[in-house]
Order: sequence, then C-alpha cells, then structure tokens
Amino acid sequence: MARNLTEKQQKFLEVLFEEAKGNPAKAMKLAGYAHGVPSTNVLNSLQDEVAELTKKFLATRGPQAAWSMMDILNNPTELGNKEKMAAAKDLLDRAGFVKTEKVEVKAESPLFILPPKADEN
Repeated sequence: MARNLTEKQQKFLEVLFEEAKGNPAKAMKLAGYAHGVPSTNVLNSLQDEVAELTKKFLATRGPQAAWSMMDILNNPTELGNKEKMAAAKDLLDRAGFVKTEKVEVKAESPLFILPPKADEN
C-alpha cells in the first residue's frame, strides 16, 4: 500500500536517482529542503521507498551489465576486463539475477529404504 508523501519527499525521491546521482544532500537541496535539515531524518522517513527505488534502479541497469559481459567475450584482451566482469556480476547479483546451480541426483533404483521408527516408550 503506497503511503501519501509530501511534495518535498516525492521530489527528493525523483531526483535522488537522477540529477543527484545518489547523493542525499544534493537531492535534498534540489527538492527544496531547508539548509540544516539532517539527511538522515529524510532518509529514515523514506527508508522503504528508497530501498524499493534502489532495487528498481539496479534492475534497470541489468541489461547494461549483461552487455558489458558480452563485450568482454567479444574483446577478451581489452584492459580492465577483470574489473568490468566483477562489477557487472556484482550488479546482476544485487539486482536478483544470480547464477543458478543445478544438482542432478541419479539412483539405480528409485526405492529408498528408511530405518524403522523409534518406539517412544
């Protein structure tokens, strides 16, 4: 359920991931907060909204990270590839695109024999 935000709070959230480039003090200034208002107060009051917008921000950067990985495959000798790959992997992990591992279990016989139940008495 979305809660009602003040005009300044809405503006703060709008500019935080755009013009302010993640800088809370700059976002507060752009949103019209008075000088001297602690950024921790604003961030604490908008903690859930900032967390949700951060997730969305990272998710929207997923394609860029994936393309960065593909570029490394196409140009494997380029300088800085190790750092680019690590950054792309971290971003994708944080955005929820973690690599999945599959474990295959095979048995000659699909029958399992369990030990007898222990008597409670």
